[in-house]
Amino acid sequence: MAAGFAPPKLKDFILTEKLGSGTYATVYKAFRKTDSREAVAVKVVSKKSLNKSSMENLLTEIEILKTVRHPHIVQLKDFQWDSDNIYLILEWCSGGDLSRFIRSCQILPESVARRCLQQIACALQFLHEKNISHLDLKPQNILLSGNVLKLADFGFAQYMSPWDEQQALRGSPLYMAPEMVCRRHYDARVDLWSVGVILYEALFGRAPFASRSFAELEEKIRSEKPIELPPGARVSRDCRDLLLRLLERDPESRITFDEFFLHPFVDLEHMPSAESLGKAKALVLQAVQKDQDGERSAALSLYCSALEHFVPAIHYETDRQRKEALRQKVNQYVSRAEELKALVRSDNKITFEKAKSTRNILIEMSRDQPRLLTALEVASTAVAQEESGAEDYDTLDLYQQSLGELLLALAGKCSFVFCKHRCTFYI
Repeated sequence: MAAGFAPPKLKDFILTEKLGSGTYATVYKAFRKTDSREAVAVKVVSKKSLNKSSMENLLTEIEILKTVRHPHIVQLKDFQWDSDNIYLILEWCSGGDLSRFIRSCQILPESVARRCLQQIACALQFLHEKNISHLDLKPQNILLSGNVLKLADFGFAQYMSPWDEQQALRGSPLYMAPEMVCRRHYDARVDLWSVGVILYEALFGRAPFASRSFAELEEKIRSEKPIELPPGARVSRDCRDLLLRLLERDPESRITFDEFFLHPFVDLEHMPSAESLGKAKALVLQAVQKDQDGERSAALSLYCSALEHFVPAIHYETDRQRKEALRQKVNQYVSRAEELKALVRSDNKITFEKAKSTRNILIEMSRDQPRLLTALEVASTAVAQEESGAEDYDTLDLYQQSLGELLLALAGKCSFVFCKHRCTFYI
């Protein structure tokens, strides 16, 4: 490396290759001068390049990163300064950024895009609870450490309550919410728009407002035309619903944070995490106990719930041997769940057959009681519809009609018995 381009000297660290540079900062890979030789990323900010605004951004970034600790947010390990520079010592993420990952794949399968989204949502939920908005979410600011995503670059982030409004233009135009580009008041909901753009790009290989020039980009963003998915887009119903609700131009109509965190496509409850395996084990123990007790339906339900956590646990596991052992266990539970499913179906069929036989006997016994006979025949029709898989208002109406006829038949029987007793009394 030429002397003029050599990285700066920093106490306790050896700075090596340059990873990237921006308007006022350059990022290097570095190692601690200790036996551990821990790898870190060092963000070097030249004091000469800082104006008032960029200094405020840097101080905000340091303040926020000092206070937050989360598995999906890049950790600030330390910061130092000398006469020329300010140094942020950050967690090392070896996988590059999400932008490079998307480009290398061209488009991500929906299942992979969903796992990426879950991790971003998990970090945003943590920030939202602390009233922190990132304001510059884009694939370049989302780093990969193995299969874990981490939000980075909090230079534009702000402590922002839901009712706070800003006017300063922040972030990258391609991922910027329309209210920011149009210089209107905006709030924390701009982060949700950016998430929508990131998800769109991950699924379709380009941002919804991909343009050849800034003027063309600005025109598309300022347009009132609703966002549409590419022709022939093959995504699930939940994914489509979330995309269109995130990419709602009007922030008042856009999905809220609470709705976003609870959305079925995000499904934070079942995202791969350190807790996935513990949740799965707890449920499968209950399933095995119910299975041993002969409670087949309850056991089947618990096995299915356990599998919803076992699959994320496999995705989260990084050790190959443990991952393979988990897969084998899961295959065993899947096999047992399939066996139970067949047994439960058989049990239900026997129950229906017994009920059907009982209904036929009752119908024969009620031939001389027209109202009771009508009630039983209507009930039989309702049961037949339900057995065929029909779950609509017609089936419910038939059950209600049957109950109505039974009540009338019962009322008639009671009147007859009452009159009979009165006659006996007078005799």
